[in-house]
Amino acid sequence: MSSYTPVLKKLYYEQIIPELVKARGYKNKHQVPKLVKINLNTGIDAEADKNQIADIARDMGTIAGQKPVLSRTRKAISNFKLKPNQVTGCHVTLRGTAMWEFLYRLLSVALPTIRDFRGVSPKLDGQGNYNLGITDFTIFPEITVENVKKTMGLDITIVTTADTDEEGRELLRQLGMPFRRSETAAPKSNAA
Repeated sequence: MSSYTPVLKKLYYEQIIPELVKARGYKNKHQVPKLVKINLNTGIDAEADKNQIADIARDMGTIAGQKPVLSRTRKAISNFKLKPNQVTGCHVTLRGTAMWEFLYRLLSVALPTIRDFRGVSPKLDGQGNYNLGITDFTIFPEITVENVKKTMGLDITIVTTADTDEEGRELLRQLGMPFRRSETAAPKSNAA
């Protein structure tokens, strides 16, 4: 067994928990919201061949650090050109060390490489969880752009134990999530 602790997890236990207990008035440290899991999800085109599906699964596994699960259809839907048992996406659920490592790479490496990046939306889902959509997965340094035949989008869901959006937002802000500042109108001047 190794005694390795991810950087973000160490920061959470040593600095963020005491700060949130003090700032929000929790009675003990067990009331502080924590991360439960991170889900990564992507869709696959209905006309994709098996090589393209294998490439997407390989890239998703490279980003996540573990093998993804392929999502399949249950029945045929002719309007969407779907056959029974056809691959339509792949997803990964990260927990523990893999979750902390992925979040650290997302916040410190991947998001800052987006061109003209001004922050992510501060909206949560109403239950303290955060959803983030990425249109191009090549922002992750693990992906070699020359090997990518078709770019894919990526949905990232960060699940927390927060009861409210305010608690979840504060937890993510403390972890380093670059939330966009609210757009406030500039004060009007009286000069005409």
